[in-house]
Amino acid sequence: MIKSIKIGALAVAGALALAACSGGSDSAGGDALVVGTDLPIQGASADASKSTNEVVALVLEQAGGKAGDYTVTIKEYDDSTAAKGAWDDAACAKNAQDHVANTAEVAVMGTYNSGCAKIIIPVLNQAGMLMVSHANTYPGLTVEWDKGEPGLYYPSGARNYARVIAHDGFQGTAAAQFIYNEQKKTHCAVMDDTQAYGKGIADAVAIEFARLGGTVDRYSWDVKQPSYTATFEKIKASGADCVYFGGIFDNNGVQLVKDKTAVLGDNTKFFSMAPDGFSGYPVLRDMPEAEGLWMTFAGKSLDGIKKAGGVGGKFVEDYIAKYGAEPNSSYAMYGGVAMQVILKAIAASDGTRQGVLDAVFAGEPICLTAEESVSGMGFCLTQETGDVDTVTMTLQQMTGGVETDIKSIEIS
Repeated sequence: MIKSIKIGALAVAGALALAACSGGSDSAGGDALVVGTDLPIQGASADASKSTNEVVALVLEQAGGKAGDYTVTIKEYDDSTAAKGAWDDAACAKNAQDHVANTAEVAVMGTYNSGCAKIIIPVLNQAGMLMVSHANTYPGLTVEWDKGEPGLYYPSGARNYARVIAHDGFQGTAAAQFIYNEQKKTHCAVMDDTQAYGKGIADAVAIEFARLGGTVDRYSWDVKQPSYTATFEKIKASGADCVYFGGIFDNNGVQLVKDKTAVLGDNTKFFSMAPDGFSGYPVLRDMPEAEGLWMTFAGKSLDGIKKAGGVGGKFVEDYIAKYGAEPNSSYAMYGGVAMQVILKAIAASDGTRQGVLDAVFAGEPICLTAEESVSGMGFCLTQETGDVDTVTMTLQQMTGGVETDIKSIEIS
């Protein structure tokens, strides 16, 4: 844990220094503007990232390649490495500098991982460049959470980051209430993968579960551990009646889920739940040990979007017609929503980075109606924080290898 924090801090410091040296041009350099996508294209998230880039491209194609009077193109950035098979601190820091150096680039769609966002946001902030995420749910990126947050991500003193899904303060609360109030569990082992997203969602679950009157034991899992049997033996001995996986499936989730089942039993015998960091992974869906796993998703899931029909359902049909299969991840659809926000900002701007940024954080708020959003969900971005002003959570369960919607859940 300490090592990863040090690496992240060095990456941020180095990238900020490079951004300061480059100066960060305010002009887009003409009418042909670039939107960068910043995603982990290698490793366990590769399929979801591929779908996300395709959804973003289709949104732009259906907009005629234009935002107002401006022609827009997309440049894809990879924030992962083959060696790590996931997002990487150094890759995120390099991408941050590359975004700034590309003077035609006026905004970034991404990132997928909150830890990577921590590195990129401050660099783009100094350059006056908009970033809109479809998947970052760590609360501290936009609201007070850990020490110094969120201010440490905004060295200029102004906001440049928004997201089109609710943060984990909401998702964790909803999960804890479901576990305690509806599943009647009273003693939960809450685990995190030591990363920003995982620790944030685990903290949110633990805080709310304890507030409701439950007992919480905290554990962490290291991605490099070959086995988690000893941890689950401790959980078994503790008398816990549930386990919550706060983190992303990329971080050795296969071994984690297998070892949980081997020691504690399958999900009909011992309750387990995970956040949307476990969503959209074909490997997990194919695991027999995952059957019955409960999950939350911070928004309307792909299944819900399809069933609702309307513009969202039609967009999924268009995607299938173009690419031969439906999007691989619910979050891919929110990549399209983030792109819609960026296109609206560009259309309302003077074509400069600052103009695009001001379109989101000054003047009239950027909103999408349910009739125009490819998720079928309407919202406005709150200019104070960059968060959405509506919160929708979906409760799911893995049934027959499918992330099946059970219901929308309200947060009390």
